[in-house]
This record gives sequence, C-alpha cells and structure tokens, in this order.
Amino acid sequence: MSARDERRPDNREKPETALRALLEALPDELATPAFMHASWTTRRSESYERLAFLGDSVLALAVTAHLYPRLEAEEFGAGRLTKIRAQAVSGRACRAVAERLGVPERLSDAAPGVISAAVPLLLGTERVLASVIEAVIGACYLAYGYERTAEAVVQAFRPEIDDALEHPVDYKSALQERLARRGALVSYTVVDEQGPPHDRVFWISATIDGVEAGRGTGRSKKDAEQEAAQAALEQLE
Repeated sequence: MSARDERRPDNREKPETALRALLEALPDELATPAFMHASWTTRRSESYERLAFLGDSVLALAVTAHLYPRLEAEEFGAGRLTKIRAQAVSGRACRAVAERLGVPERLSDAAPGVISAAVPLLLGTERVLASVIEAVIGACYLAYGYERTAEAVVQAFRPEIDDALEHPVDYKSALQERLARRGALVSYTVVDEQGPPHDRVFWISATIDGVEAGRGTGRSKKDAEQEAAQAALEQLE
C-alpha cells in the first residue's frame, strides 16, 4: 500500500467522531478544568493550562507515531517530517479541530455568567481554542490512556494531516527564494511574547531592507515566522 493510499480519508464518519465520544464520556473532574479559562477562577491550577501542557505532548507524539512508519524514509527525512508535523498540529490546525468538535459552544456554556461579555472575544482567539483542544487531549490521555487517545486524535486531525502532506506550506522558503531573485534579504525579529513558559505566544516581524513587510503570531517562534513570511509575501504581491 502506498503512502497516498494510507492517507486516504475514511468518509464513512466525521473525523472527530471518536474524540467527541471520549470527550463526552470524560468524568467531571477532568472535563471541568479542560474548559476552564484561567481568568474564570481564582486558582490558576484549576484552569486548562496544565492539561494543555500534557495534551500538547500527546498530540505531537500521536501524529509523529502515525506519520513515521507510513512515509518512505528516502523521501521523508527528519526535516521534512518536522515541517509536516508542525503544520498538522499548528495553532491553526488545532483551532479547526476545536471548531469541528464544538469547543466554542462548550467553552461558552462553561463560562461564568458574570463574564459572559468577554466570552465572544475568547472564542475568536486561536490561542484559546488551540489550548482547549490540547487540554481535552490531555484529559482524555489521563482518563483512557495513550493508545485509545492517540487513535482518536489521529482520526480527528486527519484532514489537517492530509492537508500538510498534500499541500505543505513553507512560506519562509518561498519568501527567501523570491527575494533572492532581486538580491534582497529578510530578517525575523521577536517584537513581543506573552504567556507562561509552557503556553507562550510570540509576535514576530519580517523585515525586508529595513522595512517591516509582515507580522505574525504563533505558539512557537517557527509558527510566528511562517505567518510573518506569509504576510510579507501577500504584501509583495
């Protein structure tokens, strides 16, 4: 069976079906913190942050373990695998899965009534939705173990994995190649960073010939640089 055959999605059920079933069966002691924003509680330890920290590692391992034996070593070296995984589990990918799983609605239902006015802003934030889906994965890992959780996670992220394989995105390389034709160089600078060490968000500026051409944000410097490079490319076009 070829790598392409292995990647062909199963259209008989929605990709998030298995993860949704695990989520709905979570005990309250895990489900409640998975949807608890830090600003909604006086005890930060009761928020989703620790679960998100755990879920981030489970997600990365699950996708890596899925990709590694299915892609030919000659064609998919470590560098290419890293880029594919980064795209498949990026903040944008996590947000897409969160929306399919109904995380915004669940998060809205979990919000205390006194702060309801701030909920729409949180629901539109990639960082929050990505963190919650990671918290859900972390909670499922604690409740059901790695194997069952990983299987559901890979299924839920199947569209994002397929997209990363079929349409790999490397805006930094594309921008560098375009600038090389005119003898220009791009540099990336961190202009801001916020959040605790395990949930940091970076703002990065892409500068061409001393002029800012694009700015991006991401939960890693690499993601933020890619977004900044994409913005710079759009500016050039």
